[in-house]
Amino acid sequence: MSFSDFWLFLQQGLLSGLVTGSVYALLALAIVAVFKTTDVPNFAQGEMMMIGGYVALSLLLLAKLPYAAVIPLTLVIVALGGALFQRVVMERVTGSRGVGVQLVIATLGLAYFLKGLVRQTGLGDTPRSLPALVSGDTVLIGDAALTRLDIAIFVVAVVVMVLIYLMFTYTRIGKAMRAVGMNPRAAQIVGIRLSRIRMLVWAMSGLISAIAALLITPKVLVTPDIAHIAILAYAAAIVGGFTSLPGAVLGGLIIGVVENLVGLFISTNAIVVAPFLAILVTLIVRPQGLLGGKVQVKKV
Repeated sequence: MSFSDFWLFLQQGLLSGLVTGSVYALLALAIVAVFKTTDVPNFAQGEMMMIGGYVALSLLLLAKLPYAAVIPLTLVIVALGGALFQRVVMERVTGSRGVGVQLVIATLGLAYFLKGLVRQTGLGDTPRSLPALVSGDTVLIGDAALTRLDIAIFVVAVVVMVLIYLMFTYTRIGKAMRAVGMNPRAAQIVGIRLSRIRMLVWAMSGLISAIAALLITPKVLVTPDIAHIAILAYAAAIVGGFTSLPGAVLGGLIIGVVENLVGLFISTNAIVVAPFLAILVTLIVRPQGLLGGKVQVKKV
């Protein structure tokens, strides 16, 4: 391989990796936000994104609604679904003194329910993709080529991440979420309603999942198995630090870049292995993740 080929592949891998990594980062943000406020890993994150894609497809193709109505309706429906799950299921499990394992099983139940719902309704029989709002024309950045859709995905994802950061930093709800994530008992003492905050966090998780679905489904086919993308988001959360929101963003971008570089320089078959290799290296070198802070030991 000549130096010019190496330089081209490096640029292409970095830029394409940032695009895909931005979607992983969004989903990782949702996973970490739920985990920080509830101590429960959400194993239905991928299925929530999948259902967002199918909601958008149903509104667009079956209800014949315009795109301008489909986008906000999809965001609201999936966000309300996340809030409802927390209120009806997770709150009851917690109220009946359910332990962490039971809460995790509840999220797994949600994942299987959503996937089964799609299969039973017949929506998952024919793979489809959402029409893109942005043209697929190629844009050269250096020697690398991206489509206008790729650039739009990255820009929207970054804007959403910035808005989430501003919410957590400057709004009362965001500060309350951070307080619950740091010390739920202390937050409750100062008047913060844990049930309300956790419901809002699950709603935010649904909202982020719907945004990720709207961003990625013009590029990939919507099938029940699209939920596997969440595995890469989990890898991002582990690499960045499962308790760190900035770490989730960093981990998502790293996983996206590593995937693309491995595919270009080694083999496309090795792409599947790359995220898990990144997890393995991170757990050996820094078990708490790149931005995960100090290792905490809890009694069980």
